[in-house]
Amino acid sequence: MMSFSWWQIISNLVSAAQWTVALSLMTFAAGGLVGLFILLARLSHRSLLQALCRGYIEVFQGTPLLMQLFLIFFALGLLGVHLTPFVAAIIGLTLWSSAFFAEIWRGSVQSIAKGQWDASASLGMKYVEQMRYIILPQATRIAVAPTIGYLVQIVKATALTSIIGFVELSRAGAMISNATFKPLEVYGCVAAIYFLLCWPLSKCSTLIERRLNAAYRNH
Repeated sequence: MMSFSWWQIISNLVSAAQWTVALSLMTFAAGGLVGLFILLARLSHRSLLQALCRGYIEVFQGTPLLMQLFLIFFALGLLGVHLTPFVAAIIGLTLWSSAFFAEIWRGSVQSIAKGQWDASASLGMKYVEQMRYIILPQATRIAVAPTIGYLVQIVKATALTSIIGFVELSRAGAMISNATFKPLEVYGCVAAIYFLLCWPLSKCSTLIERRLNAAYRNH
């Protein structure tokens, strides 16, 4: 058993939490971008694009993230494509999150009243103009809360990247716990750090939603 002071334990966990934050932010940005393209393709009038997007979403929503990460890292390695754990984690989380982002945003877009589409069409707007000036601004207000709420899920999902050897917060907690034989204390600290990461996001989601709703009513 190795001897660690409380300062060393917390310092190591905070350092690992930085990787959790970095991975979460990169996943949020990349997954959001891919999800936006999937959303636009899903809402297009081309049946082939719609079918491909539905298949993509069903695959990544209908299979465990743990399995997806395993296949991306180990299966591609067997095929000669060798990825670092960090790169594999980014790819896996991006593909997984983009499927959920696309569905969250599709629900927000489809919640806009049909009259908004008809009114903008009567003004001679094309589909892209309708989406840019009429539909997406309204859908964004609806989508803010579930989008930020899903970021909380991404933060917690980063723990699964430990299966491919990426050292983030939960993986670091397991390593320190095994070295110190203090699982309750170490995992208690891990849980506290996750809470400190996720709780402000939830409060931020509520605050932004209230402000957007207030601004919408004032108009």
